[in-house]
Amino acid sequence: MAIQGVFRTVGVLAAGAMVLLGAIGCAPEAAPEPTPTPTPVVTPPPPPEPEPEPGAGPECPTLHCVSVVLSGDLLFHPQLWNTFSIKNTKGKNFDFLPLLEGQQGYLTRSDLAICQMETPLARVGGPYSGYPIFEIPPEVADAAKAIGYDVCTTASNHSVDQGTEGLNWTLDYLDELGIPHTGTYRTEGEKDEPLIVEANGVKIAIITATFSLNGLHAQHEWQVDYGGPENPLDPDRAIAKAKAARAAGAEIVIGAQHSGTEYATSPNIQQITNAHTLIDSGEFDMVLNHHTHSVQPAELYNGKWIFYGTGNVISESAPPSRHVNNEFALIRVQFAQQDDESWTVNDVAWVAATNKQNGGYKWCSVASDAPQGVCQSKAFDADVRKRTGATLNAMGAADAGLHEWLITKEYAPGE
Repeated sequence: MAIQGVFRTVGVLAAGAMVLLGAIGCAPEAAPEPTPTPTPVVTPPPPPEPEPEPGAGPECPTLHCVSVVLSGDLLFHPQLWNTFSIKNTKGKNFDFLPLLEGQQGYLTRSDLAICQMETPLARVGGPYSGYPIFEIPPEVADAAKAIGYDVCTTASNHSVDQGTEGLNWTLDYLDELGIPHTGTYRTEGEKDEPLIVEANGVKIAIITATFSLNGLHAQHEWQVDYGGPENPLDPDRAIAKAKAARAAGAEIVIGAQHSGTEYATSPNIQQITNAHTLIDSGEFDMVLNHHTHSVQPAELYNGKWIFYGTGNVISESAPPSRHVNNEFALIRVQFAQQDDESWTVNDVAWVAATNKQNGGYKWCSVASDAPQGVCQSKAFDADVRKRTGATLNAMGAADAGLHEWLITKEYAPGE
């Protein structure tokens, strides 16, 4: 408005001078000077306030969070799958939803849930086989998808139990269900392509490897993330793949390593050395380990979390002397984005579970808040919970912030 006022005043003065010159008639009439067009002042709009993206899970301390749930091996034996056989319905011969549905309340309180598909899947209708050369009902994957698993790793000591045909069919079936996967591959070149998935607007890469193929051999070396007997986990390759993932836009990189001593409750030197090597590279934000069929400690190492073992997802009952086979843990890790756009872990929680409820096979949480009620008995449940917590915390994880996960006492979107 001030600029308009100035030009209005100048215009008025020029018009008065022209009238005076015309009246005395002693000078030629001068052409009026053009009035300059004012340059408008444009004030750019303020940048929009960033929209909070808290994600699922605990309260987010920054504007953007993402939470990830980690679990162990999906390993099924005949007694377990036969218990859940059904009359063929729409091409399905098993219904594992009643077995695994107890996990659903936990998986929905995360933005990304990662499973480990331990063994090859059979064709619908079989034939099936158990230990030592597995080929399990594909309905296991249906149930995993139904309860909320988003992505599966497939590199394990059983990856080539059914050769190339079984390996390819397993990946085909996961594709059919819409479950992204990494660890085994159908074509050369796929092994070098890091898996990057998006959860709550965050790009997360998952890099995996196995320590063994149980003495079997893949038809092609590129079919499995396995470095061979001399360098099985091949951390250099995992680090190179993590760098490729970063270059492709991954904001968080997770290592999922398949190694360890079965039924041991402490990590062996291979697990520790490999996990530390990945963290020391600076390319990994977290490392998960599976294979041991037992819960093992968590460790905060150089500011990054390592989970050496979460047990199975579910199991057929083992003898009491091997009770660790029947005890499981789910881990949820929340990452919060900082002002410099880096991601740091803000919350780490665990829940313990057992494999039976009311005498039948069922994944059942033994957490202090008992969201599924009593699993086997109050004393039994408390013993599993106490033992699981003590094992997870054996390397100081509780002092670093690891705590029990109580879903009945936290907010979940939509509730």
